[in-house]
Order: sequence, then structure tokens, then C-alpha cells
Amino acid sequence: MVRVKAYDLAELAVRNLRESILRNSLTTIGISVGVASLVAMLSLGIGLQQLATRRLVRSGLFDTVVVTSRRDLRNFNRDEDQGGLAPAESPALDEPSRQKIEKIPNVTEAYPDLRFITSFAYEAKPHLTMVAGVPESYRANDAFEGMQGRFFSSESSAEAILQKSFAAELLGKTAKPGSDDVPVGELAKPLLGKEMMMRYAERTPSATPESTPKAGLVPEDGLSGTTTYSIASRELKLKIVGVTDLDPDSMRGPVRAHVLLPLKLVESLHVVQPNALRDTTQAASKVPAYSTVSVRVKDPGKIQVVEDAIKKMGFNTFSMLDATRSLRRFFAVLDLFLGIFGSLALAVASIGIVNTLVMAILERRREIGIMKAIGASDVDVKKLFFAEAGVMGALGGALGVALGWTIGRLINIGTNIYLKRQDLAPEQIWFVPWWLVGSAIAFAVIVSLVSGLYPAARAARLDPVQALRYE
Repeated sequence: MVRVKAYDLAELAVRNLRESILRNSLTTIGISVGVASLVAMLSLGIGLQQLATRRLVRSGLFDTVVVTSRRDLRNFNRDEDQGGLAPAESPALDEPSRQKIEKIPNVTEAYPDLRFITSFAYEAKPHLTMVAGVPESYRANDAFEGMQGRFFSSESSAEAILQKSFAAELLGKTAKPGSDDVPVGELAKPLLGKEMMMRYAERTPSATPESTPKAGLVPEDGLSGTTTYSIASRELKLKIVGVTDLDPDSMRGPVRAHVLLPLKLVESLHVVQPNALRDTTQAASKVPAYSTVSVRVKDPGKIQVVEDAIKKMGFNTFSMLDATRSLRRFFAVLDLFLGIFGSLALAVASIGIVNTLVMAILERRREIGIMKAIGASDVDVKKLFFAEAGVMGALGGALGVALGWTIGRLINIGTNIYLKRQDLAPEQIWFVPWWLVGSAIAFAVIVSLVSGLYPAARAARLDPVQALRYE
């Protein structure tokens, strides 16, 4: 039996597709619509996943490990620390410990989380709020992306960045009816360049030979009075240089800082910290002790290694690693559902392929009979119909990718127009990677070939004698 050459099969397939160009074009368009829906939905899921990842990275939380002392277990699970040092035996989280942590491989910096509540005077009116120290590395933090004004001029400058709710409090402004808050630009204009006075409590270690502590002094052991510290009221004039919409550390606790100062400046003020009031030994010591130290890691993939090293030093750690695992699991499920719903349109298009090829069998019975009479085998007939189905799948897949890209682009443009009207920064919520392009076209071809199984088998089973007699 003579085998039909691949070139002849391809030529026949293209010719047959041209003969019924309207019907085949409609079938191809059906495939392209199915592929477009699949690409548009998956590209949206991928874009949202990348957006979430970018936000975590730029917020400084994705690559950050939060370190606390095991002496304070109020905010952590005690069961997690059964294998480590006992709280009484764990080291203090002080400046020497911070320096040791900073020398761990893959660590870019380790800075203390310095926060305190104090009062400010602006235009002779007092305001009580939370203050936080911000390191220089936060200059590129996502929280300052839409800030009005500028970042600190130096690491120890007497400058302040205000959170917009506190800025509104200073100006005595409230949100307009129908809106949630006052725009940042409206708050920043009258405040930038102005000064406010900060009143704070400074901690000063001292020593006294008396057995009884003096007024205003706290003994180290509560009895002897050999080592003490004093608390003095201080004032510092601050220049307002920026107003921001978010607190960069808002995810680190229930209390959001409303005034941000350079971290070096806060360290130089020696403000009494809450942990110092709980531990008089730390308060009287000349070595600064911290309740929390934030550790920035070079590569997020090294977070677990850094955490293990810090735990061996006797400290507790917490990172966004577990949260990101849950996030990746969520987006995997989301992509799966989006892919399933996007594939429904392609499944409907596959019915059109079956219908088109079955109709082609009825129209070309004599042609099939002639092919089999001159030596074409059943396999050759199947290959012919597979080739036609594959061509429609490839063309439909390519057109579908282009259409899906266009739909995703329009959705992204429409979303950014909406965000701009809401005074929000534009975002990239849609992304089409190359692997999605190739996979979508390959999937369309596979679906088309599977759809061509029944028509190809039906055509191969035709009796050549009956086919030649068919009119």
C-alpha cells in the first residue's frame, strides 16, 4: 500500500481549509475566543501575584526578619521555643547583640524598632501621638512612594515625616462629606517647611554612693541604689519635610506611628523605651536594649537560614515566610480556577471543530473514496483530518493570544484610569509571560487534535466503494 507524503497531506489540508473558508474561519475564531479568555484570566492572576510580591518586597516586610528576646514571650508562642534556651538563660537584645546579628552572612542591616508615645506642640496646641525611628534604607520603601515633600536630608537631621491622619489633626481638618479622608496634597501644602516642638523623656544613667536613691532616680536592683538612671524632660524643634499616606511599619503591630523621625536621631535622644520601664536593669545600663530588632536579608530565599542562625543565638524570630507560602498557595488555587473557567470557552470551541470536520466528511466522501482507492491507508486519512484540526488550532491559538493580550492591556489601562481618579498610583495588574504564550498555543493545538479524533476515525472507516458511489 502506498503511503501519502507529509507534504501532500499538508497541501491537501490547506486546500480543504480554503474551500470552506467561512465555516473554517468561524471555527478558528471560536478557538481564538476560547484561548483569549484563558490567556486574559491567567495573565490577570499572574499580574496580581506579581503585584502582591512587589508590594511585599518594596514594603520591607518580604525580606525582613523580626527579632525579639526570649525574655519577653507575650507576643510569641511559647511552644515554638521549647527546644531553645529558657527565657531566663537567653541573652538580652541589646546593642552588642544587634551588632552580632548584623554580621551574620546574608544580612544587609539590623536596626532597632524604636517607638515611643510623646507630645508635640504645633501653633501652641498640644498633640499626643506615637513616634517611630526610620532607617535610611526606608528611603526606597513603598510607603513613601506617594509622599508629598521629601525624605530626610540626613540620618540624624531634626526633621519629621507625618502620617496624613496626624497631619489632619494638626490642621484641624476633617474629611469632606462623601469621602473617607482629606487628600495628602491638601494637608502637605500648609505643613511642609513648618516647625513643631517635641517634648520627650530622656533616660540618663548615673551612679550614686547613697544607699537610698535620690528623687527621680530608680535603683538597678530596687534596693541598693548603687546604679541608677534619671529621667529628664527635653524639647526638640522638628521641621516637617513630608506627609505620607501610610506607615511603613503598620503591619508590625496594632499601633501605627504617626510621626516618623530619622533612626539615628531617635537613638541619640535616649528616649525611655517601654521595655526599659519593665526592666530596671536595662534602664540603668549604658548599653541600649531593644524590644525588637528588624533584620534585612539580601535574598528572600535566605530568610530561613538567617532565622536559624539568629535562633541559635538565643532569640525569637518572625518573618513573612509563612505568610508568603500561604499567599503562593492562594494564587496557585486562584490560577487553577481562572484556568478552568477560561478553558470552558475553549471546550465550547472544540465542539465547533468536531462539527466542522464532520460536515467536511459528508462533503468530501468521494474525495476520501478516491484517496483510498488509489492507495491511501486509514492512517493517511486520519493524518489529513488531524492536520486540518491542528492548523485551525494553531491559527486560533495565535489569534487568541493576541486577543487575550489586548483584553488584558485594556483592563490594565481601565484600572489605572480608575486609580488615577482615586488619587492612587498606577499599578501593573496584568502580565503575559512567554511560557503562557507558548502553553496557550500548544493547548489550543492539543484540544483541536483531540476534537479531531472522532471525525478522523469516522473518515478512516468509510468504505471506498460506497464513498465513490456517494453523490
